[in-house]
Amino acid sequence: MFKKDGNKKLRYGFTTGSCSAAAAKAAAWMLFSGTEKEEIEIMTPKGLLYTPLIENVRKESRAVSCSVTKDGGDDPDVTNGMPVIAAVSFDPLNPLFTTEHDWENVQFPRENLPKQVFIDGGWGVGRVTKPGLDQPVGNAAINHVPREMITKEVEEVCRLFDYEGRIFVEISLPEGERLAKKTFNPRFGIQGGLSVVGTTGVVEPMSTQALLDTIRVELKQKKTIDGERVIISPGNYGQDFMQRTYGYNLDESVKCSNFIGLTMEMCAELGFKKVLLVGHVGKLIKVAGGIMNTHSREGDCRMEIISACALRAGADADLCREILACISTEEAVRILIEAGICKEAMQIAMDHILPNLERRAGDDLAVDCMMYTNDAGLLAMSEGAESWFTAE
Repeated sequence: MFKKDGNKKLRYGFTTGSCSAAAAKAAAWMLFSGTEKEEIEIMTPKGLLYTPLIENVRKESRAVSCSVTKDGGDDPDVTNGMPVIAAVSFDPLNPLFTTEHDWENVQFPRENLPKQVFIDGGWGVGRVTKPGLDQPVGNAAINHVPREMITKEVEEVCRLFDYEGRIFVEISLPEGERLAKKTFNPRFGIQGGLSVVGTTGVVEPMSTQALLDTIRVELKQKKTIDGERVIISPGNYGQDFMQRTYGYNLDESVKCSNFIGLTMEMCAELGFKKVLLVGHVGKLIKVAGGIMNTHSREGDCRMEIISACALRAGADADLCREILACISTEEAVRILIEAGICKEAMQIAMDHILPNLERRAGDDLAVDCMMYTNDAGLLAMSEGAESWFTAE
């Protein structure tokens, strides 16, 4: 399947959830039929057929395992090319399972449905250790849509073979523990491996949706743990300044990347009452000009905005031309400092940043902001920003 990007056709991929469901269906089929499958077909929630090859088949008397290779299409991530293994058994204990399971206590609740298919994570699938995620603490990090996909496909095979008893499914990701170190999982409190994820079953190429989903997940977790206040930042740039000045580790903030406007909207949607945006002038100065996605491809008028603020703070034409010739915002700030107008110019910028943030946040979310550089430190902040770190 392909998606157009200009003149180029980009190929869709399939999520770890789709791989897990396909492998589980194939293993169940082989368990019941006694014959091997070379490929299997499932329908993804997006409505696209997925027909992967079935590999690494292993058989026991009452269990079968097999794998599907993750294919991320033209938007591959760290899991691209990784085997996704499903072991399916009639027995809760079986040699093909890679770990012991507390089957009765790890299932995602399924209202008004009989509990026939038991699902858990094995080797390389992370465990949830903090509240606020898709799964409760203690569960394998197999999200609810992949669980529903696995259940649907395995139940279909059970019906085909007139089987009404219980069946046990273990999903393993052999490289999961190593690859998880390259993801947000440790930050979210998912320990020991990767998550099995995907809401549509399909990876859309060159999409920002995965990153936005990650931001939303972390915001939801902060809402569960910390209540009505949240600190967001585009990244960890300036971490030393924040730690040295306020004793605050930027790793504890929610990273919004370039999506400042969308993150403000998410904060409002999730019911936060207060938000503090903390960031380097290189990103935040764009917000003064109403640029709420700060990626360079969306627009770059940093020097123009700084020059306009400098002009309002008393700069002459020569100084503005010097700023316009700057390559970095750090260099422009240095010029403002040398001219003695940095504080005034940056406060003017902040007076434009706040209304743009508030416009995206809506009426029920109070917004504060703090802007700095690594060398010059704090440049400007809203009236209540510092109280986030000094109030008892």
